Amino acid sequence: MLSQLHTNLLGTMLTCRAAMRTMIQQGGSIVNVGSIIGLKGNVGQAAYSATKGGLIGFSRSLAKEVARKKIRVNVVAPGFIHTDMTKHLKEEHFKKNIPLGRFGEALEVAHAVVFLLESPYITGHVLIVDGGLQLTA
Repeated sequence: MLSQLHTNLLGTMLTCRAAMRTMIQQGGSIVNVGSIIGLKGNVGQAAYSATKGGLIGFSRSLAKEVARKKIRVNVVAPGFIHTDMTKHLKEEHFKKNIPLGRFGEALEVAHAVVFLLESPYITGHVLIVDGGLQLTA
């Protein structure tokens, strides 16, 4: 539990603080990686959900604090993506709950990150990349 807090929340906070030292002078864009679990919760993932939910709250608050300095802060919140973290899951079991009927690919999340980085009038936003999973109960 503590390792998840350190990695997912404290690590992100410290990284943002370090990045903003340079951005204060010139502006910039930060995209933090959250999770659909941080928005929906999930059985057996209370600590993970808390860290990702906290990351969303942190990112939105930070967006408010630094917007006048021309720094934008957003979050991309992936659902089930083919990664080392999901390779142990029984994909067939989970795919039936995803309206697009499949797990996403890392490149699809990367495209969402690039979109947020290149969008000069978006800040404080959570972009969900989950194949429609958030639409289900």
